Amino acid sequence: MAGDQAHTAGEVQAELDAVLSGCRAAHDTLVSTLSDLDDAAVRGASRLEGWTVGHVMTHLARNADSHTRMLTAALNGEAVEQYAGGRDERAGAIEAGSGRSAAELLDDTMRSITGLEAAWMAMTPVAWDGNGLSHGRPWPCRAMPYFRWREVEIHHVDLGTGYDPDDWPEEYVRRELQLTLATVPGRLAEATERRRLLAWLTGRAPTPGELDLAGWESRPGNYFRGISD
Repeated sequence: MAGDQAHTAGEVQAELDAVLSGCRAAHDTLVSTLSDLDDAAVRGASRLEGWTVGHVMTHLARNADSHTRMLTAALNGEAVEQYAGGRDERAGAIEAGSGRSAAELLDDTMRSITGLEAAWMAMTPVAWDGNGLSHGRPWPCRAMPYFRWREVEIHHVDLGTGYDPDDWPEEYVRRELQLTLATVPGRLAEATERRRLLAWLTGRAPTPGELDLAGWESRPGNYFRGISD
């Protein structure tokens, strides 16, 4: 039993290490993209309705800071909310920072990434076993690096500056596709559609055609959170 537990702990650590490595690489790729942007580019529209490139950059920086906040608290044996002032604070900070110059936005992004990666390095096994809070619900520290990786990869595409889904690394796609596919049954509103999909997947019917699939970020529950945090 002890050997099995040690093996399991080793696998858990190996996965965490792999995710941290993937997210660091995503950070590097993001900074490379952002370093080429000028003031006109950051004021241009992103792929997210109502947000400029500056909004997306500011969101990514504040998201990194929010992870640093939760991990630092976990190091002290505490659990704090991702954003002290909740969604209102998050929205206000993004709006307030969105109009800065390209240089200011880049500096903020790089500072926030440096702080988060330093927090990762400072974490102890006990701290990794802790949690932060998202809307009052526990968010395991060990899960946070993956959600940060997701945030960076998806919002990098949302910038609309040339980074596309074809550029997503395979290690990210392998993990994300499994998680996203698991949400499909709950996002299909009609039982008939679920049966059509299952019949196709089991080779008992042709392609199911168009399905009424709710947005992935709208799925209830805390495990599969969307990209709006």
